[in-house]
Amino acid sequence: MTAELYEHEDIGKDEKDVSVRRAFRGLLPFLAAHKKGLALCLLLLVAVTAMTLAWPWLIQQAIDKILRGQLDRPAAERDFSPLVKVGLTVVLLQIASLALMYIQRVKLETIGQNVMLDLKRKLFDHILSLDVSYFDKNPVGRVMARVESDTESLRMLFTNTVVLIVGDVVLIVGILGVMFYHHPRLALVLSLSLPALALMIYVFHRLTSHRFLEVRKRAAEVTAALAEFLHGMSIVQIFHRGAYARARVSHASERKFREDSYVNIGVCIFFNLLGYIEFVKVGLVLLLGSMWGVSSGTMVMFILLIWREFEPIARTAEQLGVFQKGIAGARRIFALLSIRPKVLDPARPVDWPGLHRTIRFENVWFSYGDDDNWVLRDVSFDIPAGKRVALAGVTGGGKSTVINLLLRLYDPQRGRITVDGVDIRDLRQADLRRRFALVLQDIILFPGDVAGNIGLENGAVSEAQIVEASRTVEADAFIGRLPAGYKTEVSEKGSNFSRGERQLLSFARALAVDPEVLILDEATSSVDPETERTIQASLRRLTAGRTSLIIAHRLSTILDADQILVIRRGEIIERGTHTELILANGYYSKLFHLQFKHRNGVMTHAG
Repeated sequence: MTAELYEHEDIGKDEKDVSVRRAFRGLLPFLAAHKKGLALCLLLLVAVTAMTLAWPWLIQQAIDKILRGQLDRPAAERDFSPLVKVGLTVVLLQIASLALMYIQRVKLETIGQNVMLDLKRKLFDHILSLDVSYFDKNPVGRVMARVESDTESLRMLFTNTVVLIVGDVVLIVGILGVMFYHHPRLALVLSLSLPALALMIYVFHRLTSHRFLEVRKRAAEVTAALAEFLHGMSIVQIFHRGAYARARVSHASERKFREDSYVNIGVCIFFNLLGYIEFVKVGLVLLLGSMWGVSSGTMVMFILLIWREFEPIARTAEQLGVFQKGIAGARRIFALLSIRPKVLDPARPVDWPGLHRTIRFENVWFSYGDDDNWVLRDVSFDIPAGKRVALAGVTGGGKSTVINLLLRLYDPQRGRITVDGVDIRDLRQADLRRRFALVLQDIILFPGDVAGNIGLENGAVSEAQIVEASRTVEADAFIGRLPAGYKTEVSEKGSNFSRGERQLLSFARALAVDPEVLILDEATSSVDPETERTIQASLRRLTAGRTSLIIAHRLSTILDADQILVIRRGEIIERGTHTELILANGYYSKLFHLQFKHRNGVMTHAG
């Protein structure tokens, strides 16, 4: 499953294909912020190219004028000091060229990092603006690839490939210019190889581009297989599945090795052909230069320029894989940025009305897809202000969907949800959601300390509020026993706390913001009976006089709810208090008796 996330990372389900032109047009605003730095890099590039071309010319001068002139003199009269000066000049040019190249690379790397940092910020802000439906269809692995892998590919494209290609083009043009200046006829013959080289690069690109992509996919498969088995190592060992895991990883590695072999063989053949062409050009210089009376210095200069020309041509071919990867990354990034949220703020929002009377679901229909597979069917009910309303029913009945709609993570296809008569679609999402606090069954703790996980770095939540919330839910008892109290660092996924302690922290987090509406989604389903009793006592104080919506799997948590709504297959089939529903002897009563049984007048869990 994990491997599939990487195999299909071309375009997400909700993402429109973005052309290369559009992708680069989208990148221009990020580059425009660094136009002065880019202009400096271009000037440095021209300077480095000029220095690179200067030393072959100096050597030509040394051979044709200085050295030849000295050899014509008697040995006693020969003065090679001009030749030494030329040699020192060549050395100094090389040093200066390396220094300027270093400055250029550092500057470009800095610009590239800043551009990608800006792009990552924009990506992350955009991801935060997308509604939950996008993440239903696009797994976390694909989204992470956009933020990390694709931006890194784009950075490499910008700081390495594009700059190198531009520099190489400038260098090749400069080499041709020098050659044509000194001997146009010989330069013309040598330049005839360029179309052949371009054709070779094109053919090499066409033949190997899909192989580079296959190598990437196979590498991702190996990584995914390793991640799967390392994550589930306890299961692998307990069920003696080491051989199976080894076979899976080995098979993925073999597929990657085969693709690597194809690519490496192709690269070797290509670069050998490039080398043969350069050798042929050197031979032509010696042959035609002798026939046409070209000076020794000029022939040496041409040979040096030929070998200098080989490097950018070979490098261009090498960068094709990186170029293609970067282009694909750019297209994917801007495809994601092109997505517009389905849940939008209204053009003319109204202010939060305040919850004084009721939250109302009016004939709400909802489906997660575009078909008629309704999760909620004509659902209507009220949550009166200050009351505790519970939703009960088996898994998949639609209970969590009610929460998703109430928080506007989705919008219903039919019907509406109101707060004191105001449709929540007329409110700003931020205004709506800040009135709610949510406690989930799956507890999520973040890097940082205990206080930071309760207050979530919310400046509006004071340290005193954090402590008071912890006391209310009785989390302060175990927090006080921690080595650093509220400053104790939370390990990855909160592994240094028991499940019950993590749940208590999530309760404290919800209470710290003093919400108008408290939502509990299976909040005690994963804690032990002792911890549940502690939480229940805290929740009675927490929910007293506070509008609350409780999703319950354990029916013991909703015995004192003001109203219980029983949902089955997306419809409310019963409603009333616990006592009323038990006396009605309907669906709720059956669920209750399935969970519990009476032994000697004591209510115990049935399993």
